[in-house]
Amino acid sequence: MLGFILFFAWLGFGGDYIWAMSTGHHPFPWLGIVLSVAAVAIAWYSYKTGPDKVLWSTGAHELTDPQTDAEQQLVNVVEEMAIAAGVPRPSIWIIPDDDPNALATGHGPNDSHVAVTAGLLKICNRDELQAVIAHELGHVKNLDVRLMTTLAALVGAVLLVRNGMGRMMGGGRGRLPERSSGRRAKDAGPLLAILLALWIISWIIAPLVTQLLALAVSRRREYLADDMSAQFTRNPLALASALEKIESASAPTESIKSGAAHLCIADPLGRRLTNHEGWLADALATHPPMGMRITKLKGMGYAQLKKEGGSFTSSARA
Repeated sequence: MLGFILFFAWLGFGGDYIWAMSTGHHPFPWLGIVLSVAAVAIAWYSYKTGPDKVLWSTGAHELTDPQTDAEQQLVNVVEEMAIAAGVPRPSIWIIPDDDPNALATGHGPNDSHVAVTAGLLKICNRDELQAVIAHELGHVKNLDVRLMTTLAALVGAVLLVRNGMGRMMGGGRGRLPERSSGRRAKDAGPLLAILLALWIISWIIAPLVTQLLALAVSRRREYLADDMSAQFTRNPLALASALEKIESASAPTESIKSGAAHLCIADPLGRRLTNHEGWLADALATHPPMGMRITKLKGMGYAQLKKEGGSFTSSARA
């Protein structure tokens, strides 16, 4: 969040400085002050309202009165896994989408939400659903939801501010005066050209940089949440099976947009990049390769079965 504020301060005060160099005038740095204050306000607002905005954007509705066996099973599983994780029971939401997926959001264990798609309830048995919920509660327990939800809100906020500033610049403030710009730019030398290029590029890539930060955070935390699921359920093979079913679904999760994609247990945008490895997938994918996650979980499960089998054999011999 500090980096987000400093980035906007650069955009504001950098714009004021470039304007002063190009015109020869040194006006009060209104743009820098306005953007810096706006960045602080956006960061605070994103943190406070992020969970509500994420749930609203998916069209989720809160499950308060289960009407079907599947909904009642979901409530039971969430309560069981909350006890296993040692966190208060989160509020439960259902996203009206046939593609199987799940996400967690909130500010921490005392203010958390778990949302699953209708498609997930259709394809998962009880053990698999339990493993998916345990994964999401791993994010809650590790406080991943606090950072990842704020990042989701900041991604949208950066894009909104950039579009607004683009319109404002098109209206006149961002255009250098025609009479003096050439002479001032020539007098300032290459420094003005370099600063102007960097400033323009910063505006262009601002949403991309923020989103890449969110994706990088998400990829690192997914492995840990998988491990937490195995710890809470003592059944890593159940999560491996659930991930295989989720991965086999061909349709993207249309209700979840790119700004909140890193919050999900699987890439909701078609999972084109998470099927591959390499620097491009590492840079742009919302999640680590699903094959690697499944292989890791199966390895944990087989090691656990072997250990339990060995213990049983030893006991029998004794």
